[in-house]
Amino acid sequence: MEKLRRVLSGQDDEEQGLTAQVLDASTLSFNTRLKWFVICFVSGIFFSFLGTGLLWLPGGIKLFAVFYTFGNIAALASTCFLMGPMKQLKKMFETTRLLATIVMILCLVLTLCAALWWRKKGLALLFCILQFLSLTWYSLSYIPYA
Repeated sequence: MEKLRRVLSGQDDEEQGLTAQVLDASTLSFNTRLKWFVICFVSGIFFSFLGTGLLWLPGGIKLFAVFYTFGNIAALASTCFLMGPMKQLKKMFETTRLLATIVMILCLVLTLCAALWWRKKGLALLFCILQFLSLTWYSLSYIPYA
C-alpha cells in the first residue's frame, strides 16, 4: 500500500535511494530484533570467555585473540538488531564518539595483527586489554555527560 501511495504521489522507487529501499525491505518485528540482540550478545560474551579460557593453553594466545575479538565484535553487532545497522553506524561516527570508535576499531584490528601475523604474544595481550578499555569507553559514550 505504501508503494502504491508513493507511485501515485509521484515519488518513484528510483528516487527513494538504495539505503531507504534496503531499510524498507529488512524491517523486523521488535520481538525478532530483541531475540537476535540477545543471541548475538550472549554469543559474544561466550566467545570472549572461551577465548580467555584458551589463553592458558600452550600457544593459546592466537585463539585467545581471535575468540576475544570475535566476541567483542558480536557483542557490538548485537546493538545493530535493536536500532538497525544504518542508525548504529551513524551513531558510531557522531562527533561525540568518533575518537572512541576509531580507537576501538584500531584495537580490534591490532589485536588480530599482533596475534596472527606479527606473532607477538605480549603485544597481542596488550591490545586485548586496550580493546577492553576502548570498548568500555565507547559504551560509556552513549551515556549522557559520561
